[in-house]
Amino acid sequence: MSNASDRRIKERFPATCLKVQLSERGFFGRGKHPTSVTCLDINRYGLAVLSPRPVESDARLYLDFEGKYISHSRVAARVVRCQPYQAGYRVSIQFSYCLDKNSYSRAVDNALSRIEGFYNRFAS
Repeated sequence: MSNASDRRIKERFPATCLKVQLSERGFFGRGKHPTSVTCLDINRYGLAVLSPRPVESDARLYLDFEGKYISHSRVAARVVRCQPYQAGYRVSIQFSYCLDKNSYSRAVDNALSRIEGFYNRFAS
């Protein structure tokens, strides 16, 4: 973490080959139509993606992950920031399970730890 203004509590690892589907959560917990996004980087607390369309800050999301040896669906998250980037929008996302102790899920924590560990090995 070279920038003092960086709010991350842990380093993120490049994960451009991780397939991510983003669905904005609608009323009554229903997800809206999913959008395929490009994962830029990830750790067990959040990720950054390149989206073809903007997503509002504080929007609640469900994320589906698919990669080699990795698959996990309906991970709850929220948008921290969205800004124009390259040919789309860079969306900074924080996972909900680590925001509130009532949202904590050991299964989600373990799944995201495995995903982080997989990409951490390739970053070294």
